[in-house]
Order: sequence, then C-alpha cells, then structure tokens
Amino acid sequence: MLRFTKRADYGLMAIHFIASHGDEGAVSAKRIAEEFHIPPERLAKILQRLAKKKLIAGHNGPKGGYVLTRQASHITVGQVVRALEGPLTVVSCMTPHDDCPQFARCNLRGPVQKIQAGITHVLDSMTLAELAAEPTAPVIPLASIH
Repeated sequence: MLRFTKRADYGLMAIHFIASHGDEGAVSAKRIAEEFHIPPERLAKILQRLAKKKLIAGHNGPKGGYVLTRQASHITVGQVVRALEGPLTVVSCMTPHDDCPQFARCNLRGPVQKIQAGITHVLDSMTLAELAAEPTAPVIPLASIH
C-alpha cells in the first residue's frame, strides 16, 4: 500500500498548522505536539529537518516558535515530503541505486515510472496555501464505518 510514513504525516500536519496559524506569529513546537498528540521528541526531529531544508525557521524567546520561510503558496507538499523522506520513489528500482534484483528483466518499470510521475506531479502541484484553505474534515473513527 502506498502511504506516507509517520514522519511525513506528522511533518505535513505540523507545517500545515504553522501555515494555517502564520498570522498569529510563531507557532511553538509544544502547541503543535499537544494539538496533534505527537511525541515532542519526534516532532523536534521533524521540525529540525524542515528547518535544515529551509522550509521553516525557528525563533527563540518567550514568543518563539516556528514560521514558514516563504509564503505558503511557494511551498509544495512534494517539497515537504522530500525534505523529510528524501526522493519520492514508489519502488526500489526508481532510486538512483537501482538495487532491485529484477531490474534486468522487469516488465513494470515503464508503467511504474508513469505512476511515480503522476504522484510526484500531484504532490508538487499542491501548495501549503491550498492545504490551509481546505476545511478540516471531522475525524471519523474507522470502527464506526460499516
């Protein structure tokens, strides 16, 4: 199944929250961790990666926290995911290392490249501003869906 890692999931939630609350000033890591029930140590590492890739900047002090380094309309979901996970790949043979034992006889490389290109295009086309503009859907426990 294709899905985001927990790191990418938490990172997207955090940067989306920062983008959505940017008009209030810097957003503290504590506030993000409490809002989404993310372990603070894990969130700290995620925020450090996003800061290292210059998507967010941290500010110290009593009103410290994190802010976007540029407008939300200039940061894509793809940039955030790559900052946290590295290159976007659907299968191992799409990495620069081509370490798949089936590489020489694979009959799926072409179609999988199209799938990967489509996923990359969608992630690189959606900005944080678009995410922030989307209404937040209520959480529905999976157990309640029959």
